[in-house]
Amino acid sequence: MELIEWYFEYEIHKNRPGLLGDIASLIGMLGINILTINGVDTMKRGMLLGCDNDDQITRFESILNTMDNITIIKLRKPTLRDRLAVRHGTYIQRDEDDKKTFRFVRDDLGMLVDFMAELFKMPGHKLIGIRGMPRVGKTESVVAASVCANKRWLFVSSTLIKQTLRSQLIEDEYNSDNVFIIDGILSHRRANEQHWQLVREIMAMSSVKVVEHPDVFVQQTEYSLDDFDYIIELRNDENEEIKYELVDQMNKNGHNSFSMFDF
Repeated sequence: MELIEWYFEYEIHKNRPGLLGDIASLIGMLGINILTINGVDTMKRGMLLGCDNDDQITRFESILNTMDNITIIKLRKPTLRDRLAVRHGTYIQRDEDDKKTFRFVRDDLGMLVDFMAELFKMPGHKLIGIRGMPRVGKTESVVAASVCANKRWLFVSSTLIKQTLRSQLIEDEYNSDNVFIIDGILSHRRANEQHWQLVREIMAMSSVKVVEHPDVFVQQTEYSLDDFDYIIELRNDENEEIKYELVDQMNKNGHNSFSMFDF
């Protein structure tokens, strides 16, 4: 029988010796498996659990509610954010007003790559926008996530090594399993109608599309930010402001500063 997965997160009020052992023993007595365990932020611990039926979790919850040293924060079927939280020990920051916007800083590149790789593995259409200043690691992260997801990545427009603006694909590149990467600023400023026709063909495919600088991209196209399934913001630090005027100016001046790869 396949295990039913649950995510359990609790806050510790008094971290007395043996507390984790007591909880682990209780989980074992109820026939529940601990699949993954990790600290999540300060004085919180998360576990990915596996059980044969949901009644085991109901009994587990009723017993936990009698314990004074902890408070249940989450006990639910695991989301992608839950899985990554227990894997990396911290939660991905999410915009309170726009739930499809996720925020990362440069120190979180490992978690960002993991997050995008999980998105890339999901079947079907995904339109992902990524915002950030030059040299913060946008393209590097997309390529690394493609590798982790065992996907082939294709640059439709890019300034990674040299300026790339494609107007056609070869036959084997029309594959819904590929990850298509579009530089919104480069396409906006330099592309011809043939390039935009290719972009429309790719956008209609049931595949993963990643658009760098989505705010600029939608200025030139019939698409809007509402069409994006996920928006990722990547900063050097939490206080950095993403200013497209500066990014655009650097592109006009011919600076190849969009990549974290230095050759």
